[in-house]
Amino acid sequence: MTAATADRPWLSAYPEGVPADIDVDQYPSLVHLMEESFAKYATRPAFSFMGKETSYAQTDSLSQAFAAYLQSLGLAKGDRVAIMMPNVPQYPVVVAGILRAGYVVVNVNPLYTARELEHQLKDSGATAIVIIENFAHTLEQCIAHTPVKHVVLAAMGDMLGLLKGAIVNYVVRNVKKMVPAYKLPQAVRFNEAIARGARGSFKRPDLQPDDVALLQYTGGTTGVSKGAVLLHRNIIANALQSEAWNDPVMKKVPADEQSTSICALPLYHIFAFTVNMILGLRTGGKMILIPNPRDLPAVLKELSKQRFHSFPAVNTLFNGLANHPDFNTVDWS
Repeated sequence: MTAATADRPWLSAYPEGVPADIDVDQYPSLVHLMEESFAKYATRPAFSFMGKETSYAQTDSLSQAFAAYLQSLGLAKGDRVAIMMPNVPQYPVVVAGILRAGYVVVNVNPLYTARELEHQLKDSGATAIVIIENFAHTLEQCIAHTPVKHVVLAAMGDMLGLLKGAIVNYVVRNVKKMVPAYKLPQAVRFNEAIARGARGSFKRPDLQPDDVALLQYTGGTTGVSKGAVLLHRNIIANALQSEAWNDPVMKKVPADEQSTSICALPLYHIFAFTVNMILGLRTGGKMILIPNPRDLPAVLKELSKQRFHSFPAVNTLFNGLANHPDFNTVDWS
């Protein structure tokens, strides 16, 4: 053991090329990290969903418009805005918009029951929620008992273009019957919120490293779900740590290829939130968004169309894929 590792013996186990330290102070907030990437990688695709790509520049403009819309509602800095969506392209836009507006993201599991959703909305104090219409009926059952005053309603096809989006929404609603009936008369459609924000004005808030960025709720295994308070500094540190650890391997990606990751883990979980979305934005990568990782045939079909370089996931998903008869349809090299 060298003198340099005497007080930190774990460093001797680090792979070659992984630094001992990171500079967590290089960004005052997550917003600064995001906006740096929006400008630096403007022409690159930031994510892909059902074959439709959205660039960094588009993510920049859409998220700023959404931030302006939220500010027009009269929310105060630090107010909580819940997100109840699977891995759809609206998710990263909404996260960036909430943070750019100076608010706090509250990630919500879309599979929550009305009772679980009510608890989290009340516990977090969320005054607004962005929810995909597939789960709007759950919100309808409990919204009257929560602090939520503003609802933005998203649909699967919102960001797929006029024709493809209309087809996807028709199939989801009328063929697959994935949108149970609901009544949320106060809700504003996602695309309408974007349009209103684009016509409005955006005021950049003063964000600091110790401002709260997320309320990330636990699984509730030992009782009711509890919100972990995560600062901008926390998420920045996690993203930079992940980058430092992965960098020796990711340097092997050919210079003429964009680093591409498969985002099958739910973005409302902190693992995918950090390692897929924030790290992907930081490094100028592209995310392939998978809305339902339980549908293994659909996952493998999507993977067979892609060349990708990283696939953060958990053992249960890897095991399911490895034992599926379509496993060899994917280029795993």
